[in-house]
Amino acid sequence: MESAELEYAVIADAYEKIEATTKRLEMTDLLVDLLKKTPKNVIAKVVYLTQGKLYPDFVGVEIGVAEKLAIKALARASGIRQNVIEEDLQKTGDIGETAQKLLAKKKQTTFFQKTLTVQHVYATLDKMAKTTGSGAVDSKMALLAGLLSDASPREAKYIMRTVTSKLRLGIADMTVLDALAIAYGGGKENRELIERAYNISSDLGRVANVVAEKGLEGIKKFQVMVFEPIRPMLAERLSSPEEILDKLSGKCVAEYKYDGERVQAHKKGNDIELYSRRMERISDQYPDAVELVRNNVNAEEAILEAECVAVDVETGELLPFQELMHRRRKYGVNEAMQQYPVSLFMFDALYVDGKDLTLDAYPSRRNLLQKTVKENDRVKAAKQIKTGNVKELEEFFEEAIEAGCEGLICKSVGADSVYQAGARGWMWIKYKRDYKSEMKDTVDLVVVGAFHGRGKRAGTYGALLLAAYNHEADTFETVTKLGTGFTDEDLKRLSEVLRNHIVPRKPSRVQSTLAADVWFEPKVVLEVLGAEITLSPIHVCALDSIRKGSGLAIRFPRFTGKYRTDKTAEDATTSTEVVEMYRNQLKQIGAA
Repeated sequence: MESAELEYAVIADAYEKIEATTKRLEMTDLLVDLLKKTPKNVIAKVVYLTQGKLYPDFVGVEIGVAEKLAIKALARASGIRQNVIEEDLQKTGDIGETAQKLLAKKKQTTFFQKTLTVQHVYATLDKMAKTTGSGAVDSKMALLAGLLSDASPREAKYIMRTVTSKLRLGIADMTVLDALAIAYGGGKENRELIERAYNISSDLGRVANVVAEKGLEGIKKFQVMVFEPIRPMLAERLSSPEEILDKLSGKCVAEYKYDGERVQAHKKGNDIELYSRRMERISDQYPDAVELVRNNVNAEEAILEAECVAVDVETGELLPFQELMHRRRKYGVNEAMQQYPVSLFMFDALYVDGKDLTLDAYPSRRNLLQKTVKENDRVKAAKQIKTGNVKELEEFFEEAIEAGCEGLICKSVGADSVYQAGARGWMWIKYKRDYKSEMKDTVDLVVVGAFHGRGKRAGTYGALLLAAYNHEADTFETVTKLGTGFTDEDLKRLSEVLRNHIVPRKPSRVQSTLAADVWFEPKVVLEVLGAEITLSPIHVCALDSIRKGSGLAIRFPRFTGKYRTDKTAEDATTSTEVVEMYRNQLKQIGAA
């Protein structure tokens, strides 16, 4: 009978091997080995820990140990003075490496009190995460010091990285799904079934638990559940109504694309939760939106999608996204709510009173949405028309822009127009402002590297290396270097934000011919406006798609001032979208 315990050394050993490779297939194989060694009752914990967390993001539990506290705990556990630890940390830049090095060098060898198990490490970290109130800092330090006292140097390395949210193994969710399919799902060819379970639950640990315990049969019975957010469906982008209608078989529903924050509202009786597109619980930031859902959704249980938009209460006008960002705060919520009230524009129904709607065609989902939502001044179904007429689509687009929207989302009305959770596809197409010979539309790009500043910018970053997301390869491809549009405050803020994402070498998911001075894990998304898109011998975005040996680059990019904190790196502008923008730009130039 398989043991219910798993030594923490087993996962520390796996992490060390994973960290030593940049090859995705090798990472997957190492992960498969780890999952096969893991007792089934521990598999969810191992998956969460490998993601550098204790729970899925929507639970909102973070370990949250500051580096200073970690240093104090290491000093207490090792008997090494704090200033010695701090000096070494300045050299390594990695609290895990410092812990490993100093514990290995420690003259006074101690017999470990007990062998660390994954269960014990997880339970201790969980206790630390949930410790609040007076004395919380001391309690956390005592718990961490206790773990480090029992840890080997290598175990200490990964415990320290985990508690300070700097595990950074470079393992994407999709790699974990591949590994689960190979280890427990009969092979990589069954990944799709397991991925669907993840897409409708956003809980990789629960998925791992079900596939390990019950195999594919268990996965096939996986259900949508209220308070487990469904990963959002994403849209492709085209820039002319002709192309859009052609792609959508001549007819579509065109809907306003509101300039707000996408939220997924979950309702069960009087209990309401709101989740961001990144699957984070944001109910506390929008208590007024919670009330709007409670009072205007005619269902006992529901999962609905909406755009949350700031409104001018006196004029009813929609305000831009930047105004809404004043609402993303922990403190002063009531004042912000008075100053920047919101409206909800509902645009999809994913679950209503026991029925999973994600596999239903879009027209029936919309029909049920309208029956479920009680409309008033502040809650409405998103404005839309059904059309197959180019002129009508263009006029509706202009109307949307006039109303303060970004453009339109054009949606398939075919029998196959299911809700593609977690996927980007041609069922939904963004139609934003026309692109002339220059870029009129912004792009959302991922910071993957930086170059040191000179002159006035000495001591900060002179330029950032930005990438688009290749959703087929699950990689980030460089598309431009960004050095303009930053205020002094931006430069300071970016240094602070990016500091937490520095990695010692180019991440395995980043494709670049340029050697940055500093590399980052792909996390931070910025909105950028460029002059035009050109062929590039240097950047690798959409390499070989237009001309062999050339990628695409954005010339003269400028930061708009918009930090896309509502987007994950995987939600950024894709390489495919950049290709479409480039091709359309050529058409516009040709027509001029």
